Amino acid sequence: MPSRCASLRCARVLTLHIFITGIRGQLGTALAKRWPAAQVSGCDLPECDISLLQPTLDAVAAARPQVVIHCAAWTDVDGCARDPLRAYQINAIGTQHVALAARAAGARLVLLSSNEVFDGVQPAPYSELDTPCPANPYGWSKLAAEWTAQQIVDDCCVARSSWLFGHGGRNFVHRILELARSAAPLRVVTDETGAPTAVEDLADAIFSLVDSRQRGIFHLVNAGFASRYELARAVLDLAGHSATPIEPALLASYPRASTPPRNGCLQNNAAAAIGIKLRPWQDALPEFLSRLQPAGSAAR
Repeated sequence: MPSRCASLRCARVLTLHIFITGIRGQLGTALAKRWPAAQVSGCDLPECDISLLQPTLDAVAAARPQVVIHCAAWTDVDGCARDPLRAYQINAIGTQHVALAARAAGARLVLLSSNEVFDGVQPAPYSELDTPCPANPYGWSKLAAEWTAQQIVDDCCVARSSWLFGHGGRNFVHRILELARSAAPLRVVTDETGAPTAVEDLADAIFSLVDSRQRGIFHLVNAGFASRYELARAVLDLAGHSATPIEPALLASYPRASTPPRNGCLQNNAAAAIGIKLRPWQDALPEFLSRLQPAGSAAR
């Protein structure tokens, strides 16, 4: 848990009862470690489906939390594009159910959202004050979730992040390592940029956000930006695959169901203003890769 917060504040926030949706996911697992086990409960599939109201209400009511951190979502962006109704049911209606449960429990709500609420058209990184305009059904479902959460729960924080990598799940970093081990040809796009973000660092930032008692929208990403190509090259070099070639490609050459934002870069302005800053992704990535034994084994 963060050592940089003042001891009295840490002592207070550690006494809060936290309920985490998606508690067995990458972020949910990392978040659960920030609090004493006795203070943490949560739900995940298959025991609790947030797209169903009553099971969600019952799970949160039984836990009697002071803070609900809502991480559960359908994050398969191409799957969301193929089935936008399901995306809306899980990500938007599911968030409505979680928000109603949090309000009934008198709990604060922290919602995890995405950089994909922006269309990626503007050249500069997006701040919390920029107007969202998603380019795909996943982004629209997450924007609907943001609006719903803030309408239902007065004491609500929205934490947008991007390009997560961590243990306990599959992500872009794992995929690149898989391809390198299989000797498959690598083609990675150069015209999609974002802020690679370590799940452990994001969990620390959310812990600090809960401690801050702030409301509103916050961008929480590791400092610095990269293209998918640059991130893949960094992963290979750090993992001992420097000789593995990568063929640069453009998004237009990849036919897919979803349209990702070309510029998915977020600025952490609001969080930085209250003292929450995340380190550069170039520092977080080597630490993550060093914990994979052997390199990339977590991707299996």
